[in-house]
Amino acid sequence: MSLFVAAIGAAVTAIFELTVGPYLRVGDAQPHLVFVFAVVCTIAVGLETGLAWGFVGGIVLDVLAQRPLGSTSFALIIVVGIAAAIGRLFIRLRPLVVAPAVALLSLVYSMTLFILLAALRASAAPSEPLALLGPGVAYDAVIAVIVGPLAVAIHDRRVDQGVIDW
Repeated sequence: MSLFVAAIGAAVTAIFELTVGPYLRVGDAQPHLVFVFAVVCTIAVGLETGLAWGFVGGIVLDVLAQRPLGSTSFALIIVVGIAAAIGRLFIRLRPLVVAPAVALLSLVYSMTLFILLAALRASAAPSEPLALLGPGVAYDAVIAVIVGPLAVAIHDRRVDQGVIDW
């Protein structure tokens, strides 16, 4: 996947997250599609694609949601870096690692974004942020269970087509 395709995909996903995402709510949980696809792309394809996805998707989310510019990109870049380390650590188990990595990193992403937005906007913070973020973490993990192994398998199959099998 070229970086240009990743950037276009991130922009379209960010628009989809902000327009259709509120209608995909389940209780208090709303999906973070840009985050999930950034982590999946990082583990499946590589760090450069994940960075492009996270940066462009974060900027588009910040502009459209009227957040402080760069806050979402910063949180996504941190998460993508950790996802790249996890992907390299478990290189043979990538299809199985995607869902637990998204579940763990969803909490990191949400807390980083929560702290950044609370610091930049100087708003009152709730007393139990983990209770508010829990349903979103579970929703992101469910999306990763569906999309993650499929994306890794498709990428690995496309890469392996050039190899001669004896």
